[in-house]
Amino acid sequence: MKELYIIHGWSYDATRWDKTLELLKKQGIKVHFLNVPGLTAPSKKVWTIDGYVDWANENIPDGAVALGHSNGGRILLNLCSKNPAKLKHLILLDAAGVYEASAKKTIVKIIAKIGKPLRKIKFIDKAFHRITGSTDYGKAPENMKRTLENMLESDKSLDISKVTTPASILWGQKDTVTPPRQANKMNERLPNSNLKFFPDWTHAPYISHPEELADAIAEELKNV
Repeated sequence: MKELYIIHGWSYDATRWDKTLELLKKQGIKVHFLNVPGLTAPSKKVWTIDGYVDWANENIPDGAVALGHSNGGRILLNLCSKNPAKLKHLILLDAAGVYEASAKKTIVKIIAKIGKPLRKIKFIDKAFHRITGSTDYGKAPENMKRTLENMLESDKSLDISKVTTPASILWGQKDTVTPPRQANKMNERLPNSNLKFFPDWTHAPYISHPEELADAIAEELKNV
């Protein structure tokens, strides 16, 4: 039986993965779904990327196959950059980790500062997070807001070219959170990777396209 370890992205609801996990199980794949501290597992600390790497290293055995979605991909990239022999194979699903100096982030910070008094009004606050795409940030308690800032900052020092682990990159063409250009950059920098785009997927295919995602993952596992 094939085994797969999954680290989810920045989400507080693990049940969104249930359909995909069920479909993978039907395909004979034993899945170990890891609840990330501070997100789907309780934690009051402020996490750094090094802390998450240590956590992943403790929870994933040597020689395993692991999938990381979004921030989960960032964690696994950092793990493999420090220990290239840790995993047998790496699956990156719309993964974070490519650093881009973003004018949008600067604009968001300015708007947030100016609009802070108005955002005490509930519907304006919801609209702000919808417009800026920072819904997850808005839901986060203070310690996890600082954790997310640590994660974004860590991309500056991540050298993806050090990840020699064989990697499959699965990406949605309609992803606006980690856009397709980041998939291309990741594929260029990873010395042993292949990239597949899926035209209708956005950032969370485990919600919108669970059947297609399960089939894509199973296909990659066949080749491991």
